[in-house]
Amino acid sequence: MKGLILCCLVALAKLGLNPNKTYEYKYVGTVNFGLGIPNLAQSGTRMSCKIKIRGVSEQTFVLQVSDFSSEEFNGVEGKNEFEVSAKLTERIASQLVKPFMFDYVAGHVDNIRSSAEISDTIVNIVRGMLGSFQLTVKITQRIYELEEAGIHGKCQSSYATEINAETNDMTITQVVDVNNCREKAAIYKGLATAVLDPVSRQRGESVVSTVRSVYTVKPTVEGGLITMAHGLEQQNFSPFNVKGGNFKMEATTEMVLLSVNDTARALPLGSTESKGNLVFKFVDAEVNVPIVMQNLDNPIAKAAELIKHLAEANRYQIDTTTSEDTIKLYQLLRVIPYEGLDVLWKQFAGNEENRRWFLDMIVEVNDARILKFLETRFQTGDLSANEALQTLLLAFDHLQAVPDLVEMAKMFLTMPFSKSNVYLWQTVVLSYGSLVYKHCAYYTPCPVAAVQPLLDMARESLSNGNHTDMVIALKALGNAGHPGSIKTIMRFLPGVAATPVDLPPRVLSAAVQSMRLIAARDPQIVQEITMSLFLQKKLATELRMLAFMILFDTKPSMALVSIVTVHLQEEKDLHVISFAYSYLKSFSRSSTPNNHFLSTACNVAVKILAPRFGRLSYHYSKAMRMDWFNDDFLIGTATEVFMLKSATNIFPTEIMMKGKFYFIGRILQLLELGIHAEGLVELLGNGIPGFKGDLSFSDFQAVLNVLKNWEVLPNDKPIMTAYSRVSGQEWFYADLKKETIDALIKSVSLSAGKGSSLWVVIESLQRGVSWHWTKPYLIVEVRYFQATILGLPLEISKYYESISGITVNAKATTNPPLNGQLGQLLTSDISLETDGFIGFTKDFWVYYGINTELFQCGSEFKAKTPLSIPWKFTVKINIAEKKFELDFPSCKEDIAIYSVNSNVYAVTRNIEEPELAKMTPIIPNPIDSNAEVVHSGPTAVKPDSDQVQDNMCAESNIYGVGLCVESEFRREYYHDEYPLYYFLGYTHMAFKVVPVQSIKPVDKIHFEVNASPSGHPVSTRQLLETLRRLSMVFVRLSSDSASSERGSHQRPDDNLMEDWNSTPEAVFNVNFFAMNGNQKPEGYDAVFYYTPKPSKSTQLIVSQVGENINWKMCINTTVKPHVEAMANIRWGAECQTYGMSITSENARFPGAKPKINAKIQWTTIPKNLAEVCTRFESYIPGIALLLDFYQKHEKNVKQEISASLVATSADSIDVTIKFPEVLFQRDIRNTTIDSFGCAGGHVSYMKPV
Repeated sequence: MKGLILCCLVALAKLGLNPNKTYEYKYVGTVNFGLGIPNLAQSGTRMSCKIKIRGVSEQTFVLQVSDFSSEEFNGVEGKNEFEVSAKLTERIASQLVKPFMFDYVAGHVDNIRSSAEISDTIVNIVRGMLGSFQLTVKITQRIYELEEAGIHGKCQSSYATEINAETNDMTITQVVDVNNCREKAAIYKGLATAVLDPVSRQRGESVVSTVRSVYTVKPTVEGGLITMAHGLEQQNFSPFNVKGGNFKMEATTEMVLLSVNDTARALPLGSTESKGNLVFKFVDAEVNVPIVMQNLDNPIAKAAELIKHLAEANRYQIDTTTSEDTIKLYQLLRVIPYEGLDVLWKQFAGNEENRRWFLDMIVEVNDARILKFLETRFQTGDLSANEALQTLLLAFDHLQAVPDLVEMAKMFLTMPFSKSNVYLWQTVVLSYGSLVYKHCAYYTPCPVAAVQPLLDMARESLSNGNHTDMVIALKALGNAGHPGSIKTIMRFLPGVAATPVDLPPRVLSAAVQSMRLIAARDPQIVQEITMSLFLQKKLATELRMLAFMILFDTKPSMALVSIVTVHLQEEKDLHVISFAYSYLKSFSRSSTPNNHFLSTACNVAVKILAPRFGRLSYHYSKAMRMDWFNDDFLIGTATEVFMLKSATNIFPTEIMMKGKFYFIGRILQLLELGIHAEGLVELLGNGIPGFKGDLSFSDFQAVLNVLKNWEVLPNDKPIMTAYSRVSGQEWFYADLKKETIDALIKSVSLSAGKGSSLWVVIESLQRGVSWHWTKPYLIVEVRYFQATILGLPLEISKYYESISGITVNAKATTNPPLNGQLGQLLTSDISLETDGFIGFTKDFWVYYGINTELFQCGSEFKAKTPLSIPWKFTVKINIAEKKFELDFPSCKEDIAIYSVNSNVYAVTRNIEEPELAKMTPIIPNPIDSNAEVVHSGPTAVKPDSDQVQDNMCAESNIYGVGLCVESEFRREYYHDEYPLYYFLGYTHMAFKVVPVQSIKPVDKIHFEVNASPSGHPVSTRQLLETLRRLSMVFVRLSSDSASSERGSHQRPDDNLMEDWNSTPEAVFNVNFFAMNGNQKPEGYDAVFYYTPKPSKSTQLIVSQVGENINWKMCINTTVKPHVEAMANIRWGAECQTYGMSITSENARFPGAKPKINAKIQWTTIPKNLAEVCTRFESYIPGIALLLDFYQKHEKNVKQEISASLVATSADSIDVTIKFPEVLFQRDIRNTTIDSFGCAGGHVSYMKPV
């Protein structure tokens, strides 16, 4: 018996096929996509066939497929069935019937061959079939592991074997770890500028896969024969953390031996070519867009028709129904050869609208064709500088960053047309730098040859002393982020360069910031350089702070942060100290994964530095960061603001703002804006005569007086430089120079005549202007592909498409007509009639499923967000009389201003019948609360169904218009699927302007502002008579409070008597009327009064205009600087029905603690307002608990809410808030207190030793 078993083991170890035999198998491969929950829709594909394998030689075999069938599923399991796709079956079978050769040795498949015309997709399907024959058998071990090549790549496999004692068959279980393959058959495309965040992946994954195969191997004379193979691949995917609910993919293969026969005769095979080994081969996926399926025959004609259609449909406003056609057009353009693109250009070049659409869309042809197209355009010069700038910017941004294309893109750095416009040249250089960065993201180590042209530019500019060229070269090197450029960058840095460096601040700033992306790729060298710069105390303050920022971009260790902390304790420059301390303090609170270790180090540093530097004023340089991260969503955001100043200037020399988005293990820098005001700061100097710092009008006037001296600045020095970065890549910067300001001032001068640019604009408006602009833009195309056991490519992709548009029609008249100088506009009646549109449509897709050029099946999230703002109005302005009038027609039809629509679908499409594509909502019909219990595994799950439909409107029967918010949500909540279930189901929300029934017919709505009221100013006595009851109540409340808290201060009654006989100035009045012919208007009239002395008081009276109406609102405010502010509001019939008052005062006396008191009091308020306040009040205890406030129920003053802030110490504030029946209190510590807004309020700053 033992001998028999030993013979069987030996036979099983020699796994193979007999070349003289023909083996027939039945094969079934199925893949399904859904949520894995009953009663919800899902999609799938099933392929079945018979396979015959016969030998050609000892190691070479032929596979032939017969009885092939392709079926698709779209619906609910148990209610729908797989349906045969007859035409698709015929198309696939026509290729599968041809023979496929492969080598098979010891259970390993290699060197697959077929005829040349067989597509890669069909070969991959065959790979899926042959994968059932791929395994390694070891008879000396029952459990073993090894790395081997399979359809998923070179991955680790774990085996377990078991022999059936009765049949002597061996059962082999194979588990492939596809999550950690050394060479994985997977591709990630898009968002190369998003930085990987490995720490975030420790919080959770968005994709988790398992692959298991079970084989039954029978011993035969020839060796082990696979009689049955079952494969199972399962994957969980979520746009968030898979722990919180996920979409599921389940792929199965079943291979069963039907018969073994002697081979009758050899059949002719014909010529074949090698298609590679068993590892999945990816098809060029640029054409296979997952969210559309269309016939790609005759693409030039189809693309031309689509361009015309899109241009016409969006000529005046954005047609939301056509936005998805842009994706179809992208797909068509990607299959058109270069010659075809040139044909389309010649067809559309003469039509402004079609030309613009073509140039905006062709940028998605992201290979050599777009570079060749742009090369031709640059050589012939038949693009404007603006067209060339936009097209090249987007083309380089979406270009495949492969070596050949990077090399090809270098030519634009030497073409004369590139330098024909300063902004075009900047775009070319910066865009090439960005292309190099993306190239290095995919190719490691990145060759220096890619960045060499930029290195040459930087060295040449340094040798020539051209500061402008230095800046652009350094900015491009900053975009490239190539570690090989660090030696060139060092030449620009003082104290680091081998030779002394004397360069202006803007060049030095660009040099330091050019290391920002290298910080992640070579942190050690960047740490050495930035640390050296930071420790050079003779260096400019701003440069040291920039070096500090880049240093911390390298994520320094605890040891390095400790060294920085030690040096800060010895620092003398308060700006450097303030900036570094605020930076460390902001990062010590960071909750994002990438700062997990850095925040700990910063927290320790802050505790060391806080006693000495924790109270530095906001007048010094500052760094601020706010962020959050959610582990359930694996999503977070961060906002950073940096303000760099120096001791010699009171205004910042540099301001930077950054926004970051964290998602699924990656960090994307959304938008960065910056201003470098070197020239402006130099002009302002270290002081401005008459500048007090209280931001009053006198301060504004003092600044203007200094700015008048701008002509003293040198011509070659920018007054200000602004830049913008997206995804960490600088794409735009501009210098504001003296000549620009001079030209601007001359163009708007009152004495300017017909030669000025503004005059040209006015003449155009008088003739009538019609202008239209649209911009389609594929904002995001992110795609991830991986192999499946079926040999079908699984794709996870995100698409974000936008179409923006604006249309303006306008015509202006002046009375009297202009006589040749702009100054006449100040005394003329100006009238402007205009209509137009501004808006956009944004479409967002997430696709998860199988995607080939033949068919698609999977789950698809689809969202559409349109914004539409049409207008039509007439404006009349008289500057001399300070009058402004606006008339617009009444509302006649619904106008959807903004809406959001989304749903999740089970989708199936195939190329043979693209018009029959199926999209079934995953939640077809909401299940009511009495739905049957769904059994999911060992536990029972009952979904909480929710279908909400609401429509809320705020209507005005005066103007005949309303603003409505309509919403509809259909959800099924599975608590194990949090937070994914928030997005599963139909969502609709819209904001609309709608017509409503008006009191009187409305022809137009009239809005008027008159800043020089014609009536005589009223006395305060007359005005206060209207506010008599309000004032009496308020004076009593205020005087009682003041007498107890302010003692010797002047009584409000005295101020009131002084104000009583003063004359308030009627500053302006506003009318907002509904008009209808000669009938009396309906609406509102508001008059604003101001009394400057002895206390600054204002009065606003709003009156409703109409028949038998006496509704008014009266608002009276008084402000005593550094002492108190009061506001009284009364409304209703003659301002007598309802009322409330608001008081805020500073109570700071010698020897007492600084204190601010505020209170809101009311007498009577409307019922609906009371209901809103009551509802809000119910949330307050929860909010207070969240903010760590102590709560105590007690009886306080009725109809009053009061708050007090007391500075109990230098670094703490006691906050007390009283409601009528509850008190909240908290002692807030470690708070920077510079001033309480009090007269003479001041906190001294501890100086460093």
